Amino acid sequence: MPNFQNLFKSDLARGMALGVSAALVAVAALPIIITASRPLARVAVKSSLMVLEKGREAMAVAEEQFEDLVAEVKAEIVAGRGDWVAAAAEADLGEPPAEG
Repeated sequence: MPNFQNLFKSDLARGMALGVSAALVAVAALPIIITASRPLARVAVKSSLMVLEKGREAMAVAEEQFEDLVAEVKAEIVAGRGDWVAAAAEADLGEPPAEG
């Protein structure tokens, strides 16, 4: 008959016993852990969705501001071209430069 006191003096046997014990405890505790962590997971998902929505709003505002900026620049270009055309007509210098 094996002597159990000598069996657990070995590091390998102790490690195996601890591993098996930890696995059994984990399997038994898993439903409790899942049940306890569900509210935390809900809060994490809710926070992520709120951050996503705020990011979408910020991107929409930035897109609108960029479109306004592009429209202003285009208006300045058209206004500047009109000034150049009027000045060229007065000085009879010819056609405005081509876009490039």
